[in-house]
Amino acid sequence: MATTAQDVRLIALSLPDSSEKLAWGMPTFRVGGKIFVALADDDTSIGVKCPKEDRAELIAAEPEKFFVRPGHDDNYAWIRVRLKALADATELRSILTDSWLQAAPKRLIAAHPELTGTTD
Repeated sequence: MATTAQDVRLIALSLPDSSEKLAWGMPTFRVGGKIFVALADDDTSIGVKCPKEDRAELIAAEPEKFFVRPGHDDNYAWIRVRLKALADATELRSILTDSWLQAAPKRLIAAHPELTGTTD
């Protein structure tokens, strides 16, 4: 069963201190004032934080799932994800959590070691 925009909303807002705010006419989800996911205006894909150096490998490995919009994403540490290509909500949660970890303040990340897979 394909993941949906509603799945994105539920998972994004379940992450600590996350909020939803419209920007450019689209729902965006933020932590610490920084966007960590943006839902496309047609609800078929999302943009998430991704280090620029990792994008080419992800796109080459799974082009049906990951892409960038040339001329728009080139200068930003973002990648696009087609929701219908995701295996399930567990994969979506993993992608959103990774993006959240890239945007969240260090003190917030430290307060939630369960999200990083570390326990001290």
